[in-house]
This record gives sequence, structure tokens and C-alpha cells, in this order.
Amino acid sequence: MSVLEKVRPVERRPETERHPRRRGVTDEHGRRIHAWELTLRYLLLLGVLVLTVGPFLWQLSTSLKGPTEDIFSSPPKFLPGSPSLHNYERVADTIPVWDFALNSLKVAGANVVTNCVGSALAGYALARLRYRGRRVATLVFILAMLVPVEGIIIAQFTTMRELGLNNTLIGVVLPGCVGAMNVLLMRNAFLGLPYEIEEAAFVDGANAWQRFLRIALPSVRGTLAVVAIFAFMGAWDDFLWPLIVLSDPSKFTLTIGLNYLHGTFANDERLVAAGTIIAVAPLIALFACLQRYFFRGVGEGAVKG
Repeated sequence: MSVLEKVRPVERRPETERHPRRRGVTDEHGRRIHAWELTLRYLLLLGVLVLTVGPFLWQLSTSLKGPTEDIFSSPPKFLPGSPSLHNYERVADTIPVWDFALNSLKVAGANVVTNCVGSALAGYALARLRYRGRRVATLVFILAMLVPVEGIIIAQFTTMRELGLNNTLIGVVLPGCVGAMNVLLMRNAFLGLPYEIEEAAFVDGANAWQRFLRIALPSVRGTLAVVAIFAFMGAWDDFLWPLIVLSDPSKFTLTIGLNYLHGTFANDERLVAAGTIIAVAPLIALFACLQRYFFRGVGEGAVKG
């Protein structure tokens, strides 16, 4: 042992530093979450999951049950005894479901394209361009969100009839081709972009179209995904407006066509469940493909305080 070790006492670390206590789960602010609080959160999340996903899973189970299984048994049986796709074949035999689905796909696809293009152009004009009346135009879009669809649906039908678009798929698409909510989402997303980037592009000689296409639009792809999902869901699930404007069965969308499965003299729950799953499947596939951009786009288009 050296002289320094004899003279200088050995410094001992506190017990808490030698064996640091393991911290539990913490929130985003670093605050420790107690076990009972964490359990309560997971129970609430589980309850929300059951309420949201439970009906879909029950419909899926019903659509796979055979004709000999009792779907009204007590207690109810969730899993089918002998799963079968026979109900989906019966849906195709009862109604031209694939023709209806194709019509819905045309309407939804056109609605996605028009909303993405129109909302991006309008949102960029409201957020980045300088002109007289910009605040008034923004206020008009906000007020348009407050008007219920039922209050203007007669005026829409009269307009489509005067334009000769009654009983056409274009007449179904036209009233919802650019949604006010989607315009405001794009506006808020463009407002979050730094002005210095566009100023540098302006100094380099870029015009408004070049700044929009090459700088602003690639930066808000997440919000575009949100607009695409909302537009597709709104057009795919719409029932009232296509029912009013369409009268030719060959042009019916899927939501109207599935109504034939649930009539006064024909009420087969297995058939209705199979038709419901066919209608919901494209929405799930679309969200699964765009979910990565969706959650990022919610933050891009959030309302800035």
C-alpha cells in the first residue's frame, strides 16, 4: 500500500450510487408512473379496443359461420365451429357485388385525386401566397365546415339535375371533390414550413409553381396521406348522396347495393355480415398501406396555437 493510500482515506460511494434504484415506467416528462396508474391505462385501452374492434370481429365471425350454426345462441359463440366462405359466394350470387364495388372504387379514386390536388393548391394559396382577401377566403372555408350536408343536399341535387349530371357517377363525385376540412389541413401543414426555404428558392429564380411542386409539396406528404384516407373513406362509405342522385341499378355504389341484402322479406345475418366485410376490407387495406404517413401527417396538419 502506498503512502498516499495510508494518508488519504478511501472515499466510499453512497449506497444509493453504488446500487442505483431501478426506475419504473416514466411518461414523456420523466415522471414515474405508478403500477396502479399503468394498469388503469391499459384497462382503459383494452376497453376502447373491445368497443372499436369487437363489432368488426363479431361480423367477421358471423360471416364465416355455416348455415347450420346458431348465431343467436346463449351464451354466444364467438368462434365459428366450421369456418366457410360460402356466405361470400352467396353475396356474389345475390347481387352484382363486384360491379358495385367497381363503381365505388371509381368514385372513391376520383374523390381522392380531386381532394389531394384541389386541397393542396387551395391550402398553399391560403398559407403561402400574399393577396387581398386571403383571411376572408380562409373564413369561408371554416364556415363551410359548419353547414350540415342535409341542409344543402336539395340544392346539390337541383344543381346536378340542371347540369345534366343526374344519375351519373360524375354527379356523385362533384359535390365532394374538394372538402373544406381537407383544405384547412393542407393550409396548416404549409404554414408549418420555414419561410426561409422558399425565400432562398425565390432568390434563385423559382416561381410560385416551382416552389409549390419542388419544395412545399414534398414536405407535406404525410398530410396528403391523411387527406387521401379521409377522402377515400368519405366517398366509399357515403350512402345518402348516391342514393339520391343515382337511379340506375347498374351505377349503384357498394353501400347502396348492399342494402338489397337486408330487406323486408330477406334477412340473413350471415349474408349481411359477409357483405359488410367486403365493404370494410378496402378501407383496412388502404389504412395499412398509408398508416406510416398518416400519423406523421396528423402532426403536420395540426392546428397551430
